[in-house]
Amino acid sequence: MAQAAVHGTRRVLVAADKFKGSLTAVQVAERVTAGLRRAVPDVEVEALPVADGGDGTVDAAVAAGFERREVRVAGPLGDEVTAAFAVRGDTAVVEMAEASGLQRLPAGVFAPLTASTYGSGEVLRAALDAGVRTIVFGVGGSATTDGGAGMLSALGARFLTADGEPVAPGGGLAGLARADLSGLDPRLSSVDLVLASDVDNPLTGPTGAPAVYGPQKGASPDDVAALDAALAHFAKVLETAVGPEAAEYAAAPGAGAAGGIGYGALLLGARFRPGIEVMLDVLGFAPALDRAELVITGEGSLDEQTLHGKAPAGVAAAARAAGKEVVAVCGRLALPPEVLGRAGIRRAYPLTELEPDVAKCIADAGPILERVAERIGGDFLT
Repeated sequence: MAQAAVHGTRRVLVAADKFKGSLTAVQVAERVTAGLRRAVPDVEVEALPVADGGDGTVDAAVAAGFERREVRVAGPLGDEVTAAFAVRGDTAVVEMAEASGLQRLPAGVFAPLTASTYGSGEVLRAALDAGVRTIVFGVGGSATTDGGAGMLSALGARFLTADGEPVAPGGGLAGLARADLSGLDPRLSSVDLVLASDVDNPLTGPTGAPAVYGPQKGASPDDVAALDAALAHFAKVLETAVGPEAAEYAAAPGAGAAGGIGYGALLLGARFRPGIEVMLDVLGFAPALDRAELVITGEGSLDEQTLHGKAPAGVAAAARAAGKEVVAVCGRLALPPEVLGRAGIRRAYPLTELEPDVAKCIADAGPILERVAERIGGDFLT
């Protein structure tokens, strides 16, 4: 059922995340813009693709005017991959999934006990080489559960067994006897490292990285128990190396992000901030919001997870604070209107309203999204 139109609205900000598996955030903005212009040819549309720190974060930064840089680094299984990061002025945006994400594993392959974040450390090192003063480190979508040990190793830390050999990542941390962080890249002390994540889990325990996210990475119940014990041991050995703050970091919000790489980042002195808040700042959302009269946000699935730090919730909260009307587009909708309203979203438009077949929605997301956007134009802009 159509909502009453907001008469005179002609300036629209499209600030949506990707539809995972179907459309990038950039493509979502393009399709929404095309649909709106079908309904209202003279509408002014500003596109600001957004991300919450997970996969797609570098692409969102590039779409906002950052320069894309590429570097060859180790993937989660040690094979070489090309990872991108983004630079503008003295700020870099680094996305751990570019080097250490599930997307870097062969189809159908998981390695919960052995995948390493070493490549993410190499990307951070490349950002330091670029001479930046601020690094936004977006974490999510990881293939790893190594507590950031691989990343720290790439930046100069040493993690050794009782025989003086380097420990294996992940479950191999159970064999850790000594940690030495004295060799960490000295440039880290002069940059502002921001840990951007949409999760606030601690490192270990029932809400820790292995228990909550291990199964998504192929971990069996036995694997989860082994990884949890290995990360707890890792944190205990680090207490000896760096002091009691190592235990405080392990319990801190965000330590369990992306298989515990959040913990490694906190050891480097990172500040934890909700990913969407950081990215809205970095992307220049506030001035774009000032120029808009209607905001369109969205992601592939609007559900309970959306409300816990995902991009659409962050966009809607900021827009509501500025007194701007917000509608959302999505592939599927699993939130009732009253919950959307409390989140600051006036109405959501799922693709499944026009095409109930989910497989077709995924395959033909672009054309269907254009039709949805045309409907929004008719409801809100005419």
